[in-house]
Amino acid sequence: MAEPAEPAGSGTPTATGGPIVHGFPHLETVRAALTALYRRLSADGVARFAASVRPELVDFPDDEDLYLGAQRVARVMVQHFRLPDARMVVGFRDMVHAGNVELAAGPEYFIELHARFRTDRRDVGAALAHEVMHVYLHRLGLEFPGTRDNEILTDTVTAYLGAGWLLLDAYREEAAIRGERLMMSAYKLGYLTPEEFGYVLAKRAVAFGDDPEPWFRSAQARDAYRAGLARAQQDLRRPPLAAAGWAARRRYARDRRAGASGADYSFERAPAGLRVSFPCPTCFQRIRVPCRGRVRARCALCRTEFGVDT
Repeated sequence: MAEPAEPAGSGTPTATGGPIVHGFPHLETVRAALTALYRRLSADGVARFAASVRPELVDFPDDEDLYLGAQRVARVMVQHFRLPDARMVVGFRDMVHAGNVELAAGPEYFIELHARFRTDRRDVGAALAHEVMHVYLHRLGLEFPGTRDNEILTDTVTAYLGAGWLLLDAYREEAAIRGERLMMSAYKLGYLTPEEFGYVLAKRAVAFGDDPEPWFRSAQARDAYRAGLARAQQDLRRPPLAAAGWAARRRYARDRRAGASGADYSFERAPAGLRVSFPCPTCFQRIRVPCRGRVRARCALCRTEFGVDT
């Protein structure tokens, strides 16, 4: 089975079995989401979420009352995202998606989770993280046009603000008995691919030193995180960043002489001389610095400092 069609509204998509999309097809939107987040909250606002949701806070044992436990985990998300006067009423029913929230003025919000969570509680925290994030973004007035991009924004911000590691941990491949046959079943939550979740979590780990890898129960989630980490590390080795590799530096020097644009940088003439424009490796806001060799640059949006060789 493939990933489901992306729905209208605020439902959390779910995939249960069959080929799951991998790689980084949504990376441009993910990066735009990080820029939008920093613009809306500021560097200080984002830094308030330097600590992730702890796994023991969302553990949901089978002997805990279903509704009381769901309310407790929902409160964890409300408190983590610092939502004032927000009461989440959680129910369960059969539906296409893993979860859905009714976005109203509040102070009560009604969240529906898929009926499967009645008996399989491992990912209740993940589904609630996504739905409570919808409420948070609604209150912030932060949204992207179109259902697909808005859901990618929701997944990205959930991960970057410390609760999205749960969504990645919901990705797993397990043996399941169907009839008399033993088959592998794949499962995930969210619009981002597993590797894209890993990428956002890796960006967060670099920014805050908050590495979620020890919390993953799923071996597949751990692998996806490492793949995302490798992609995030590439962002730190792109010219004109000083950590760029030899081949990339040589290509950059050739483009600078010709005044040609590269994949991530472009040159412009100014009264004071040549300048180069490139995306911040943390928030992807574009930065302009004069071409004067090795200097320290500081992003005005996220305040990240890094060495560049222009």
